[in-house]
Amino acid sequence: MRVFLTGGAGFIGSWIAEKLVNEGYKVTIYDNFSSGSFENVKHLDGEVDIIEGDILDYQTLKISIKNHDVVIHHAAQLEITTAISDPVEDAKVNVMGSLNILKAMKELSISKGIFASSACVYGNIDKYLVQEDERLQPNWEYGVSKLAVEHYCDIFCIYENMNIASLRYSIVYGEREWYGRVLTIFLKRALEGKELVVFGDGTAVRDFIHVEDVANLNISLVKKNWKGHLVLNVSSSVATSIKDLAYIVKDVVWEEDKKQVSIISEKVQEGQFSKYIEGRLRLPRELRIMSLDNSRASKLLEWKPFISLKEGIRREYQWLKRNSHRWTKLSY
Repeated sequence: MRVFLTGGAGFIGSWIAEKLVNEGYKVTIYDNFSSGSFENVKHLDGEVDIIEGDILDYQTLKISIKNHDVVIHHAAQLEITTAISDPVEDAKVNVMGSLNILKAMKELSISKGIFASSACVYGNIDKYLVQEDERLQPNWEYGVSKLAVEHYCDIFCIYENMNIASLRYSIVYGEREWYGRVLTIFLKRALEGKELVVFGDGTAVRDFIHVEDVANLNISLVKKNWKGHLVLNVSSSVATSIKDLAYIVKDVVWEEDKKQVSIISEKVQEGQFSKYIEGRLRLPRELRIMSLDNSRASKLLEWKPFISLKEGIRREYQWLKRNSHRWTKLSY
């Protein structure tokens, strides 16, 4: 079976590529390397085909995607702040790029696709363990673009007989992650012996899932047959406060390096920059709770996350110590 993987040189995509190769699939990585890195896939050199191409370049995309059996689509504009400051660019990449994928699949009679969506489609829901049939009211432009793609997938599944899975990811973390989100900032500052800075009281909660668990779910879907548009939460179903996250990092650093790091609180208004972390903006319209119920995916695929948050953070910290050169520029 031949798998076409957009964004395959990125954080999540490179893990999926590695798992696919290990399972014996023929893999083509299609990436424009705007955020992906050859470092993520250099260990797969000679085992995958790599095409440097953009999902907005329809002709190159269509030629490249031909003769594949499954499409896994992870190429995207990822940054919340970029989507807020330039929603047209966000929509162009995430919506138009995804439409190009769907159009090429239709024209080439490729019926099976796995698309990366996001928990951001739910918006600011003040409850835990949100299920897939909850109301959808994004509070960020990024969530709007991801939700629009889901609706297009509905149409292509109903009227073009495609079978597409939309994966609503919670906070995916782990080795090869880019430097910009709260956990990465905690880890980098801990490695440098600096305080871990928690904005406000730190009671906002997030659902963290390790990238290897995410990759395993994608592989399960490659093997699975289904009909129509399948929407799945991909999460740990465990809610962790930002304050607790900082304490887990503190414990891991002590256990690994016998290094004490302190935790401080900073009052930063949404949309304002931190005075302790250069270039770090506190997101506007911040979510109080992001907590997803993964039971649909667990039942359908007989899948469950196996990496605990503490173990996953330990793995990412160990990786960072070997790859600190990759986290020099803050992305947000």
